[in-house]
Amino acid sequence: MAAVLACGPGAALSHRSAAAFWKFGKEHEDYIDVSVTRASEARLRGLRCHRRPTLPPSAITTRLNIPLTRPVQTFLDLATVTGPKGLERAINEADKRNVIDPDTLRKALDAHAGDPGVRCLRRILDKHTFRLSDDELELLFRPLAAAAGLPTPFTKVEVNEFEVDFFWPDLGLVVETDGWRYHRTPATQTRDALRFQAHTAAGLTPLRFSHRQVKYEPDHVLDILRKTVTHLRGSLHPH
Repeated sequence: MAAVLACGPGAALSHRSAAAFWKFGKEHEDYIDVSVTRASEARLRGLRCHRRPTLPPSAITTRLNIPLTRPVQTFLDLATVTGPKGLERAINEADKRNVIDPDTLRKALDAHAGDPGVRCLRRILDKHTFRLSDDELELLFRPLAAAAGLPTPFTKVEVNEFEVDFFWPDLGLVVETDGWRYHRTPATQTRDALRFQAHTAAGLTPLRFSHRQVKYEPDHVLDILRKTVTHLRGSLHPH
């Protein structure tokens, strides 16, 4: 509050300081970030004033009566002072704390075309929010399964009263390729848990791969499949 007041009317916490206040980032050790839309005479140690041409009221809110940038603006600012890894950690933390989810953040960037930070955020968020249809996921996943030495699976069949994406009955392997961005509701989370519990209790091995893994991390998916297949075949044919 003292830092914002020192910068005069219209000032607001921003950048790393706003991210820290939203609890999805860490403040700089040496200074507090404050944004202003006019020249500020504040020259206090431990304070960094960011002079910007505009800062619309819609980009500002208050917490504990302290003005600060809203999450979208905070991420745009954060993208100008931190690298991709730091941004990805902040996006994950904001999602976990229900401050803003990657899909909402990605859509909000459309209203900020040309703003600093947009391009970097889009590159990261497209990996988070990219969604394949079930058919597209199947097209990408099938070659990985084949490369792992798996035969042609049963697809979209009912197993333990749940429809599964891929099923290898001879190995007792069930694979779900998650084409949806988020499973946020308690009911959906409970159903996902029941699904895996039912498969495990029936002696099956359930695996789940996200759309991001199938699309952007195929080597990881292939590695997990190969190790799982080796383990399952070893269990079926012990020496």
